[in-house]
Amino acid sequence: MTRYSRRTLLKGGAAFAGASALGFPAIVRAQASTIKIGHVTPLTGFLGAIGSYAQLGVKLAAEEINQTGGIMGKQIDLMSEDSVNPATAATKAQRMLEQDGAVVLLGEISSASSLTIMQVAERNKKVFFSTGARSDALRGKSCNRYSFHCDIPNTVMVNAVGTALLQKGMVKDKKFFTLTADYIFGHDLLKAAKTFFAANNANLIGDELIATDVTDFSPYLLKIRQAKPDVVCCNLAGNQVTNLVKQYAEFGFPYPLVGFNLNTGDAWAAGEGNLSGTWPTVWYHTLDNPASKAFVAAFSKKYGKPPENHAWIDYITLKLLAQAMNELKSTDSEALIAHFEKQTQFDIMKARKGYFRNWDHQLVQEAYPFTVKPKNEMKDKWDMLVLGDAVPVPGEPLEKIYPTKAQNPCEMKA
Repeated sequence: MTRYSRRTLLKGGAAFAGASALGFPAIVRAQASTIKIGHVTPLTGFLGAIGSYAQLGVKLAAEEINQTGGIMGKQIDLMSEDSVNPATAATKAQRMLEQDGAVVLLGEISSASSLTIMQVAERNKKVFFSTGARSDALRGKSCNRYSFHCDIPNTVMVNAVGTALLQKGMVKDKKFFTLTADYIFGHDLLKAAKTFFAANNANLIGDELIATDVTDFSPYLLKIRQAKPDVVCCNLAGNQVTNLVKQYAEFGFPYPLVGFNLNTGDAWAAGEGNLSGTWPTVWYHTLDNPASKAFVAAFSKKYGKPPENHAWIDYITLKLLAQAMNELKSTDSEALIAHFEKQTQFDIMKARKGYFRNWDHQLVQEAYPFTVKPKNEMKDKWDMLVLGDAVPVPGEPLEKIYPTKAQNPCEMKA
């Protein structure tokens, strides 16, 4: 045990008194007058382009909340940083909670990084709202009671696109070839795709696992040419989707390219005329409702471009958190968990309200398939996509397209 002399302690006391006279209590009061919120998301690497939209969205939400009185009369102090990779994401999340005083965490797109942050949140008994990670496993075998999931999971993306493909006669007895990201997200997405293929009499004739740092897809495209599938399916993520789409267009294949994962920022980056086929999304800036239009207008005015789906999801997540804290008059994690486990419904700028399921903490909401406009019909580089009808259709329960307890069991510790 370290011991100090009486003289040393007196010196320390005098130093503290001096700091007090110079305004140290004012610093303490300033810190106590804010609500610290930690936000981590990839700003570099293969997910960096869409992560930058997430950061813009959450910053706009924080500014708007602060302008209207903050949380319980206190201003939000938003700490937003690059998660970089799973290990760094966990380190930053832990620092935000243990040293910086964050009362809640949100963000992330990588399923691998989200998993490490979930573990940090559970150890610290603080809630984490995973805004962009889509692996079913995070809501299933890896779930914990301190983590909530805001984006649509892999099974929903597969069902959204699969429904559209079924309507076009592109599934039954068709030969599929898939290209899959070689990490937890991709493995999980392939599993969901295989379940869909098996249930709808499709044949998976080939799959290639692709490392996340691959930029040249020509070896895989040559294998596709040899296999001669009816449909090629992309199970990649981030800018790898963009690179694949561009190279696929150059090869001029007759086989339609579809995908069970795509973020609109990556679609825009593919460039006019390169992207085609049917893909899934959780939100798009052309949705026709007053709340969505107001958000799009505010974001576009501030940043000079329309919001991507990650901007939307990080924006609404901070908004619903602030709403819950103001209603509860508390930032306590246990109070927040109890509030959301009541399956409280809230506006998420869609036709139907969303809610978190109490048994796996998944945000239940509509999803959409989309197709791509011909180049000559695009008004600008962001006017690329045409949303299909929301799934499930009106009148059907939202949970119809989500994994059931039997399909994706989640056992949370008390």
